[in-house]
Amino acid sequence: MKKIYFLLLSLIVLVSGNKVSAQEAQEKENEFTVKAQLRPRAEYRHGAISPMGENSQASSFISNRARLSVGFDNGFLSMGASAQDVSVWGERPQIDNNPWTSGINEAWAKIYKNGYFLQFGRQQLTYDDDRILGTLDWNQAGRFHDALKTGYENPHNKIHLILAYNQHAQRLNSGTYYAGGQPYKSMQTAWYQYDTKENFALSLLLMNLGFETGSRGESGTPDKAETSYMQTLGANLSYKVSDLSLYGTVYFQTGKNRVGADVNAYMFAVKGQYNFSPLFSVVLGIDDLSGQKAGNDKATNFDPLYGTHHKFYGAMDYFYASPFGNYGLTDLFGSLIFKPANKLTLDLTCHYFSSQQPVNVGDAEKKGLGSEIDLTVTYPIRPYITLQGGYSMMFGTEAFFRIKGGSKDRAQNWAFLSLNVNPTIFKGKF
Repeated sequence: MKKIYFLLLSLIVLVSGNKVSAQEAQEKENEFTVKAQLRPRAEYRHGAISPMGENSQASSFISNRARLSVGFDNGFLSMGASAQDVSVWGERPQIDNNPWTSGINEAWAKIYKNGYFLQFGRQQLTYDDDRILGTLDWNQAGRFHDALKTGYENPHNKIHLILAYNQHAQRLNSGTYYAGGQPYKSMQTAWYQYDTKENFALSLLLMNLGFETGSRGESGTPDKAETSYMQTLGANLSYKVSDLSLYGTVYFQTGKNRVGADVNAYMFAVKGQYNFSPLFSVVLGIDDLSGQKAGNDKATNFDPLYGTHHKFYGAMDYFYASPFGNYGLTDLFGSLIFKPANKLTLDLTCHYFSSQQPVNVGDAEKKGLGSEIDLTVTYPIRPYITLQGGYSMMFGTEAFFRIKGGSKDRAQNWAFLSLNVNPTIFKGKF
């Protein structure tokens, strides 16, 4: 009930505000924008995501995102809508009779007044460093949620409340069993951030997820709807002094997971960056996510949920971006960032991975999983055109190949080249 009262209060404040007409409340002219994005990406996979086996062959392809977005803003009401087509070159015939191969990936409206806002519809949710909620922009399709978001913001404080309830059809009288496209049945998230805008920021997050854990009868139709609730709570802290930037995050999970098991899991991460000059920086950090303890009847493996996993744990996406069991992960990493010329950026990152829980390898138990080297080169040709390429290699141990499959006698590497064209093709006021 408290959530409902908070939502109603926000609506009242938004609708009433000061007793002025809608025209008087308008803070600026009507603004209309049209943006387009075309992002082809060529990849050579020789062990990315899934390691190469003895008889495996390398794959190569070009994937593509074509996205058209429109936006409206008048200072009181803003709206956004986006349609996209995600495909692989050659996937479709030259004469394609399929009447609809694209989709609406974003459609939302936002009302705001005196710092209060209400946003609803299909939208991206990104918070802090994208660890738990992120846009997953590396994936050509991205990640979007059907949700209502409300809250209050001023220059130093932000408080958001996110509510979502999912169902896969307009049901008549068959209960609330949910087996739809979204991974959760319901979500309530509260987030608060304090930011000095100078050198210190602190944020807190509390998320309650409802998962469908009901059963189906012999005929395959739902005969029982049950919801298990899992809570994720944590904090993010950033601090900057001179050329040194520090970032830390910690999360805990409790409640029951998507299979109804009791949860007791955690993760933490610490990262520091020092800028020796405008041309050269060094980054050191650690990510530590708990794994499933043997003999424990609780789920002790941490689930990073709906974050941008490609941003963490190595560019070859062996961990969390793809399945690797419930062993947990410790990622020690260091980066050298070099800007030798105007706009050009070279990023060389080295990871050492180990599992939180031991892996049985023959007669021994081991945790070391190996090392990965990621090189990324980024060059913005124009503000709206970015060229990016990368190359990665994984040097896995026996424990790594035990949990991921593949052969330790095969080289594991990956390369990509991407061109991101993202102009604003129209912007006008009326």
